[in-house]
Amino acid sequence: MIRGLIFDLDGTLVDSLPGIATSINNALNEANLPTHSQTTIESFIGNGARALVELALGDKRDRTEDILASFHRHYAEDWKSGTLIYPGMLELLRDLHANEYPLAVLSNKPHQHTSKIVAELFPNHLFDQVMGHQESFPKKPDPTMAHQIIAKWNLKPSQVAYVGDSTVDLATAHAGGMVPLIFSWGYGTPENTPLLHRAEDLKSFL
Repeated sequence: MIRGLIFDLDGTLVDSLPGIATSINNALNEANLPTHSQTTIESFIGNGARALVELALGDKRDRTEDILASFHRHYAEDWKSGTLIYPGMLELLRDLHANEYPLAVLSNKPHQHTSKIVAELFPNHLFDQVMGHQESFPKKPDPTMAHQIIAKWNLKPSQVAYVGDSTVDLATAHAGGMVPLIFSWGYGTPENTPLLHRAEDLKSFL
């Protein structure tokens, strides 16, 4: 029985691709470096901001640090006009919260952006824990941060669902002994895996 749920952010709760694409292209353009289509940038998402920048730079990865800093600066503003909650997700979260499921967010997006987006788009403390990537902790699919969240709930990993959209999220669930629930609408959808196609599908599963 599922007693708690941990959600990925990008591609799961929100479509953040437009804001991410605008920010990385703004950073590249300022440095007179080639930009990318939104479709190409979608393939860069899932392993954190540094990996995103490195993939966008290609053979110019010696510029990683300055482009990463520029990306963070742009994204602090650009996300606001390029991030939308997926249909039905806010209503689903409100229902889960009302039914006393503990809810958390665990993302490879940098923590400062993760916490800001969740606070502004998902108010009223729907999530009791929000974790973005911090340099002192390993990124997903390492389950360390997921296990820290679960420990605060006094639950076992097998009692918790990890809800995501990508191969990284599926691997996180498996590595952490959690139940994987994967939506079909995100970035890097895994193959040969049962998928949820609507927010209501998750409620039906529970």
